[in-house]
Amino acid sequence: MKLRLPRRSEKPAKAIPLVKYRYSAIDEAGKKVTGVEMAVSSGAAHLALLQRGLQPQQVEEKTSWMRFEITKKMVPRQDVMNFTRQLAVFMRAGIPIMEAMEVIVEETSNKMLRRVLTQMIDGLRAGDTFAAVAAAQPQAFPNFYVGILESAELTGNLDVVLNQLADYIDRDTKARTKITSALIYPAVVAAMSVVTVVILTVFVLPRFVVFFNSLHAKLPLVTRMMLGMSGIFSHWWFIFLALVIAITATFISMRRSEKGQAMLDGWLLRLPVVGDLAKTAILERTCRILSSMLHAGVDLPRSMAITADSANNAVYHSALDGVREAMMEGQGLAAPIARTGLFPGAARQMFRVGEETGTLDQQLEVAAAYYGRELETKVDRATSLFEPAIIIVMGLVVGFVAVALISAMYGIYNQVNVH
Repeated sequence: MKLRLPRRSEKPAKAIPLVKYRYSAIDEAGKKVTGVEMAVSSGAAHLALLQRGLQPQQVEEKTSWMRFEITKKMVPRQDVMNFTRQLAVFMRAGIPIMEAMEVIVEETSNKMLRRVLTQMIDGLRAGDTFAAVAAAQPQAFPNFYVGILESAELTGNLDVVLNQLADYIDRDTKARTKITSALIYPAVVAAMSVVTVVILTVFVLPRFVVFFNSLHAKLPLVTRMMLGMSGIFSHWWFIFLALVIAITATFISMRRSEKGQAMLDGWLLRLPVVGDLAKTAILERTCRILSSMLHAGVDLPRSMAITADSANNAVYHSALDGVREAMMEGQGLAAPIARTGLFPGAARQMFRVGEETGTLDQQLEVAAAYYGRELETKVDRATSLFEPAIIIVMGLVVGFVAVALISAMYGIYNQVNVH
């Protein structure tokens, strides 16, 4: 499919200001390049990069440092999956893509997705390709989605690829939902534990301090320890609040910098239980995305680059980028993958077999299914360990308070009887 430039209107149009877009792309030699492109829209910037022989990975507006946002608002994955599935059905029925999208827009209830699809229709009317208008909406369509679309437009099997994308998003959404559901109960128990401790420390224990002081009795050591900790928290609460705010601000600032994000991701992978879960989830996503892109006909260097961006972990991103560069130097794929030390033996074996037999996409699909089952098992196991651990900790805290109060009462009673 040839790239079409936007059609010029015969009537004089009002000049549209150019906007700076920061991009990362793969050049013809397979090297990753970054820069800034001036264009009227992100879709136009995407097209300009394609015409220069670059394969865009990410195109986003260059924002000022004064514009601060903690999280970007995203279109729900379920809505993206439904749109993709509907569009595939319409295209298989022979309905032109623009007419199909106009029908879908009318039936879309999500306001953000409706706005995204409306902008995409405007881009299609202006002569942009479907992949280009999708790339202009990163809040709805991730990099691997756009990369697969570009390959599908070149091969002419867009309806088949859209179905594959919908299947992948559906599997990914179900996996995320299952993990979230499994963690809801432990999170609620943990939150209730924290609330219980705060209520005891702030409201209950200070009343006992006044009561014990009025009796002028000598309190047991465990009671004095409990009241001392309660007093520290009650009198110096603002220090604890400032500490929480400082930790939160540090975390946010680290998330917004490349070095800080790399440090956080490295710490995450080294955590017990949680780190193992994160590694398994990244392996499943990496194998699934790379398999989908190769199956759709996307070339391996670009597939590796987009898979690295989709890993959502700076450690794996850096490692996969290094694998892609080694592969471009003729070192193959399996050997650089093994050198990273981030892939277990089963994954390395599947990469090797797939590379030697030319069935890499099939081997990766098998690996993704395997690690998907592993992730489910590990989440269930972690949840079963996490729940009793929280209950035990909460029981120890409440038990400590109960023992401290009861021993104080007995001590006071004995002192009163002695006197």
